[in-house]
Amino acid sequence: MLVLGIDPGIAITGYGLIYVDQAGNSQLIAFGVIDSTAVRTTSSRLSFLYDQLHEILRKYQPTHAAVEKIFFQKNLKTVSAVSEARGVITLCLAQAQLEVAEYTPNEVKLAVTSYGNADKNQVQEMVRVLLGMDAIPKPDDAADALAVALCHIGMLTFNNRVESSDQ
Repeated sequence: MLVLGIDPGIAITGYGLIYVDQAGNSQLIAFGVIDSTAVRTTSSRLSFLYDQLHEILRKYQPTHAAVEKIFFQKNLKTVSAVSEARGVITLCLAQAQLEVAEYTPNEVKLAVTSYGNADKNQVQEMVRVLLGMDAIPKPDDAADALAVALCHIGMLTFNNRVESSDQ
């Protein structure tokens, strides 16, 4: 299976793709960001995000997708813009016929570090270790997206084991 993790943002959206074979071994396929900071208007940024994500989906054809949920922020304008970006992301994934799993930042941290209040450095280091990388993935948004993908892989693995033990 090929899992796409997404860390949504209106200016920068992180993405990460991890392949998991039948034996459960993970292999990093790609990671990066969709950077719309050069695009001026919100509607143009959303259109740019859609087009770039559509291209990633076309190129890699993931079988699973997970997106980080928005956590409460004091800045209502930021939360609104990120919500719009999440809507575009969800639409794009739905059009690719991918079921979208959603995880809170604490769920992602817990899955990757075994500590729901881990700091960003701890999460990034565990992503590096779990994926056998030489260095922490950069930028931060891409590392966060890889953490979301790893969280989803852990949940899929857990659910598959529970289902097989019921039979």
